[in-house]
Amino acid sequence: MPELGKPSPKFMQDVILQRLGAPRSELLHGPKMGVDNAVVRVSKGTVAVCTTDPISIIPSLGLDNSAWLSVNLLASDVTTSGFRPDFAIFDLNLPLKLEDVALEGYWRGIHKACEELGVGIVGGHTGRFVGCDYTIVGGGFMFALGSEKRYIVASMARTGDDLLLTKGAAIVTTGILAYTFPNKIEEKFGGQFLRRAQTYLRQASTVREALAAASVGVREGGVTAMHDVTEGGVLGALYELVTASGKGARIDGKTIRVAKETQEICRLFDIDPLNALSEGSLIISIRPEKSARVQAALQKEGIDSFKIGEISDSRNGIVMSDELGERRLEYPSKDSYWEAYWKALDKRWS
Repeated sequence: MPELGKPSPKFMQDVILQRLGAPRSELLHGPKMGVDNAVVRVSKGTVAVCTTDPISIIPSLGLDNSAWLSVNLLASDVTTSGFRPDFAIFDLNLPLKLEDVALEGYWRGIHKACEELGVGIVGGHTGRFVGCDYTIVGGGFMFALGSEKRYIVASMARTGDDLLLTKGAAIVTTGILAYTFPNKIEEKFGGQFLRRAQTYLRQASTVREALAAASVGVREGGVTAMHDVTEGGVLGALYELVTASGKGARIDGKTIRVAKETQEICRLFDIDPLNALSEGSLIISIRPEKSARVQAALQKEGIDSFKIGEISDSRNGIVMSDELGERRLEYPSKDSYWEAYWKALDKRWS
């Protein structure tokens, strides 16, 4: 059986990215490993920044949290461009067992999350179909309009840039596991710990930090690239941003924050926090003279950030140093969250 999650980078490069339909002159930035947004010129001086992702109902999280997470993961991708998202389309391919009252609750959550972000829903498709089941219940498409001179994509990092990380590692891993296995976590660490860990779920958005960072300036004015951390964790996202830009990097692994709740939960589930799902963390590549201003803008929003390395020449590759020494960073072969999740279910943890 194939591995859960994304296909390998080699498969993506050899199969998917070689077959992209008809070429279009309006497409300024198309599909590329490590780049979540496409950029399309829609008129002179104006571009649309577009992204798509699965949307989900995760029963252990509830309808409202599932809807919030689905919308904010899309919006997190769009805002790495420096633009605020404007419009969304949702394709709901629902399981037969989803009752109308549950669908209403989920859609209320989608509406509320979009309303909070200022996103208008402009279309979609809704239906129940044989073969559909939880947790993936369709897909979303979100886009923003803005100046052709003001957007950035994850492939624009420049040699000499500082690399910042917001919040820390394995943010959404901590939150989802705390909701999915609350009894085991409370038994091990207590009720107060469990409640703190569950708050991580609503930290799984990088909309505020991306917009705060971009407000300082983009391209020559400050931020050159941003990438929200998803499957593959912090190490996977670093690899994607750096290689998409055709650069190398030096990473100080000791500066990558792993919060106490994350440390304990990852230890319990035998997860490496540096390559586990981490929606809620953002990697920012920025001209070094603007780093302090960006960190101040993030702090004003109540968001912690940490310098974790620098962009270097591509000849050096991506080199990470930590307590184990210095090593060359490769793309994680798999996200350690998934295996741990299924093992916990097999053990009947709850």
